[in-house]
Amino acid sequence: MIGETVDDYLDADGNIHVPTDQTLIEFVDKHSEANGDELAYRYIDYSRESDGEYIELTWREFGVRLRAVAARLQQVTEPGDRVAILAPQGLDYVVALFAAVYAGNVAVPLFDPDEAGHSDRLHAVLADCEPGSVLTVGGSAAGVRALFRDRPAAQRPRIIAVDSIPDSVGKTWKRPDINVDSIAYLQYTSGSTRVPAGVEITHRSVGTNLLQMIDAIGITPNARGVTWLPLFHDMGLLTVILPTIGGKFITIMSPSAFVRRPSRWISELAAIGDGAEIYSAAPNFAFEHAAVRGIPKNADSLDLSNVIGLINGSEPVSVASMRKFNEAFAPYGLSKTAIKPCYGMAEATLFVSATKRDDEARVIYVDRARLNEGKLVEVDEHAPTAVAQVSCGYVARSQWAVIVDPETGVERPDGEVGEIWLHGDNMGIGYWGRPQESIDTFGNLLFARVPGHSHAEGTPTNATWMRTGDFGVYHEGELFITGRVKDLVIVDGRNHYPQDLEFSAQEASSALRPGFVAAFSARAGQLPDVVRTALDPDSEQLVIVSERATGAAKLDPEPIVDAVRAAIARRHGVTVRDLLLVPAGSIPRTSSGKIARRACKNAYLDGSLRGGHQQQSYPDARDA
Repeated sequence: MIGETVDDYLDADGNIHVPTDQTLIEFVDKHSEANGDELAYRYIDYSRESDGEYIELTWREFGVRLRAVAARLQQVTEPGDRVAILAPQGLDYVVALFAAVYAGNVAVPLFDPDEAGHSDRLHAVLADCEPGSVLTVGGSAAGVRALFRDRPAAQRPRIIAVDSIPDSVGKTWKRPDINVDSIAYLQYTSGSTRVPAGVEITHRSVGTNLLQMIDAIGITPNARGVTWLPLFHDMGLLTVILPTIGGKFITIMSPSAFVRRPSRWISELAAIGDGAEIYSAAPNFAFEHAAVRGIPKNADSLDLSNVIGLINGSEPVSVASMRKFNEAFAPYGLSKTAIKPCYGMAEATLFVSATKRDDEARVIYVDRARLNEGKLVEVDEHAPTAVAQVSCGYVARSQWAVIVDPETGVERPDGEVGEIWLHGDNMGIGYWGRPQESIDTFGNLLFARVPGHSHAEGTPTNATWMRTGDFGVYHEGELFITGRVKDLVIVDGRNHYPQDLEFSAQEASSALRPGFVAAFSARAGQLPDVVRTALDPDSEQLVIVSERATGAAKLDPEPIVDAVRAAIARRHGVTVRDLLLVPAGSIPRTSSGKIARRACKNAYLDGSLRGGHQQQSYPDARDA
């Protein structure tokens, strides 16, 4: 492998600096030239064989394939044109992504149009980015063409099947006129109640963020990756780009392959003869799913001792899920330090903070009432007001995160909750085609810093900051995420974090499906007639919507409602005005798998959830 390390990209102040001429093209070319015969990407296809078929690309083969596709793109597009990737999970998808970059275009990683439930999102994104060309595969070409058949012929993008282009076409490829500040791709946000926005990710952004990940997780040249995450999602995308800078090859499988048999993921995490260290990334639900159903049949030979980092991100981290996973796989050598709760978002390319390589995930217990007031105060785990908080570790090198009063722009000291604002070279530069929203989100100025101990130290006084919309707090140097600003539930003038209410609800009754509960407040005047009664129409009321757990469909709902109401009243001092139980698949989720509380609230208020509404527009990540 090439001998570069993060240290090769540090400036005199110890900050990560990606040179002007170091684009993704240079990163890939270094591998292709220095390690041509070594494995770059492996895909396991489970569509025909339950044990899977292995499809592989060496670095040399990868370089040849992506140049061929890039050369074809250069024949039919102009520099800077958007190129949408509408293909199933697999090596052709990875080739297509890099080919768009090699052509000097702006890649737009999306998904196979044949995937159920994506239609609304897909049409919205395509209308937003207006691609000049689409990269797909032969088996999906008909579905792609159908997306554009209502457009006049002159307005349809050129559709190219990646697997139909011969390698020889690559001889005509010319290096595009791009640099480190050119846009490499658009990462569309999950979206739940609005049209998703395309974050503009430059070569500098992605290069910096990959180096931050390598530095924080401790990924060495002897580390290989495993992923089943959708390649259009920021966490899945960065995982497959990472080998271009550090580590060995990465093994890819489809999300559905994992969901059907989570043991496939676990088996690929296991140590093999090469002695490589192993890393992966997954949202919280995957750890719960794998703990229950993920132990392989040949578990006697399962060895997870080489797993150095399982990034747990994308959705709130559950203490119970981590414990279940550790208990299930500790007998097979999994270290307690393997699970790494992290914090990140598309606007930061992906990665913001992480638990250090040699640290266990840190869990503290804090006073619920003080937390709702904006203060982090530790209490005993068994205290009646205790609520668990999982640390997202330490902010990455060359990433700055400050806790700010969102109304005044003044930094708050450690221990006080506020909105998280971010600054660094890994940040996206704005939203595609949305100048005002870009300024409002990415162009904020910090009005005042904390004297003597500011987390903005090292940034210029006129630095611009990105508002994340997330509440967070520093405690003993580590970053804790407490919730979304817009999701905060305010009832009777008191703040409540929705995930705290949701956890209490699902703990109160096994009839509620864990992880599929949404809590929100609504004005009494908006509530359905059946629960409105004689309330003040302007008062805020607590509503909880939950999918029914497996086997709970025919249970009498009244005892379930009573148990949840009693638990919420006892722990939080608030009345649940309505608890709605709906079938599995009803609660809206974003494309990254998070509960879409605002979309759930809208569906509840318009009545489409009362009988159970099967979500279509923004599908559950389990089926993505």
